[in-house]
Amino acid sequence: MKSFNEIAEFGKKLASLSNMDNALELIGEEAKRLSNSERCSIFIVDDEDNMLWTKLNNGIGRIVIGLDSGIVGDTYTKKEGQIVNNPYEDSRFLPSIDKKSGFITKNMLSVPIFNSKREVMGVMQLLNKSRFDFDDKDLEILTFLANYISGSLELVLMQDN
Repeated sequence: MKSFNEIAEFGKKLASLSNMDNALELIGEEAKRLSNSERCSIFIVDDEDNMLWTKLNNGIGRIVIGLDSGIVGDTYTKKEGQIVNNPYEDSRFLPSIDKKSGFITKNMLSVPIFNSKREVMGVMQLLNKSRFDFDDKDLEILTFLANYISGSLELVLMQDN
């Protein structure tokens, strides 16, 4: 229960932000802390161009992929979280992003972020949980976080347009 209480405290901080970059940075830091992960990327859905793009990705430059590309695209399409503890053995994995950035993905967890209409507006992806693989408890906590921050993120996205 400690994690859920921590998320509630985090929500108070998030509610005070109106800038998308600041909100995404705060969400990413909290997601990494809760899951003990090395990186967090938050992909935003662009229905007009059928793309997912990152606004937050730990400084490796903007990532843009198709709505049906990779594990993030699969998370978007299926509207459910994914745990992938052997990404290089998963046919959905996009190793070209690692190759471009020089980063090596050891494990990942991705969860959809729904808007108020229950449509996926984004996907939060966490990479490289330290010491252990991602598990169902991580998925539960990060799904809770995604649901918790969805209203704030939706408001920030509307203001940013």
